[in-house]
Amino acid sequence: MAKAPKTAYVCNDCGAEFSRWQGQCSACKAWNTISEVRLISASKPKNDRFSGYAGETQAKIQTLSEISLQQTPRFSSGFNELDRVLGGGIVPGSAILIGGHPGAGKSTLLLQVMCGLAKNMTALYVTGEESLQQVAMRANRLGLPNDKLNILSETSVEQICNLADQLKPQIIVIDSIQVMHLADIQSSPGSVAQVRECASFLTRYAKTRQAAIIMVGHVTKDGTLAGPKVLEHVIDCSLLLEGEADSRYRTLRSHKNRFGAVNELGVFGMTEQGLREVKNPSAIFLSRGDEMTSGSSVMVLWEGTRPLLVEIQALADHSMLANPRRVAVGLEQNRLALLLAVLHRHGGLQMADQDVFVNVVGGVKVSETGADLALLLALISSFRNQPLPQDLVIFGEVGLAGEIRPVPSGQERISEAAKHGFKRAIVPFGNKPKNALENMQVFTVKKLSDALAVLDNL
Repeated sequence: MAKAPKTAYVCNDCGAEFSRWQGQCSACKAWNTISEVRLISASKPKNDRFSGYAGETQAKIQTLSEISLQQTPRFSSGFNELDRVLGGGIVPGSAILIGGHPGAGKSTLLLQVMCGLAKNMTALYVTGEESLQQVAMRANRLGLPNDKLNILSETSVEQICNLADQLKPQIIVIDSIQVMHLADIQSSPGSVAQVRECASFLTRYAKTRQAAIIMVGHVTKDGTLAGPKVLEHVIDCSLLLEGEADSRYRTLRSHKNRFGAVNELGVFGMTEQGLREVKNPSAIFLSRGDEMTSGSSVMVLWEGTRPLLVEIQALADHSMLANPRRVAVGLEQNRLALLLAVLHRHGGLQMADQDVFVNVVGGVKVSETGADLALLLALISSFRNQPLPQDLVIFGEVGLAGEIRPVPSGQERISEAAKHGFKRAIVPFGNKPKNALENMQVFTVKKLSDALAVLDNL
């Protein structure tokens, strides 16, 4: 008598498993996300799915000293910005996931990368969402070399790996992981079980064959990666390609990277010829007019391993309301309220009757505290209607006692500002440069009152 197939109930959002169906997931509190998953019978012999996970180890116990320390040489993707985000290039045998909203340019970027890499190595582009004709038309539209790239339209992971074994490519692109499926898993493509198992299968293939695999993943409405979060545990590197609807710029950011720094930022511009890398992102975020205006200051933001210059604008206006407004775009609102209190207590400036509006130019999100001093001086400039000098750069964290605290990588920030033609800088005393910089006058401050005194003397 045949055994009935075992079933489990899995949440599509968080991957939690339950013994019976319920309306609400008790782990992530989402409604109507639990679906039935049929489990493979345990009587079946274990197949290749579970063998040799992170490379062929032959089940031999070794000490750390016996393992070869020779680094696997990385190869360049052809895009310096992408290489920077990946930590210096693509590592053979790594599994990389690129997520992003529909239309962000994931397929375009990867097609450009693959057409470039196919000149020097065997590359395979697997598409499960588009027909081969659509991909060929896109390559033709972008003017890419199309005579070397191998392309396959398939959604079965087993079939893809069998065909790849014949070709032996050094890099494979899977577009996208949400349409792939394994024959052993009963649920539909895109479900938790399928996405998890397909990603594990492909990662295992990458490790054992030393082929780099790049998977494309879609994001949900709130911007998180569709499917279970367990996918991020399986892969080596998770990147997110973001772009505003009205902007031609796209930012590529790493959220997880086993081979480099996280929160690294790469900037691309979308053109008719596909994605082009932006060599100097500060030029985008720092588009200042010729005319000097009050309420504008420049600070140096630290993104991963790269300094970026951004402009902070502030406007203080007499309020007609009993409860004046505090609006912050690109900065944290609570931070703004905190800084206004510090300004009143330790700077002697009262803005209780003023509407305060703060904006970061270029749509940048500033989450670090190094922007505190720049924001305060922009507010004072607007309040007094006195423009700050065009060649002045400011950074520093402001404490509740009115002290100016140092920020990480202060020396590099000052050097970056000097490269862009800035002549003066107001920085915390703890970030005082060891050696005097050429064409750069650095004012170091310990308290907010010191910063206001420097500002009056400029």
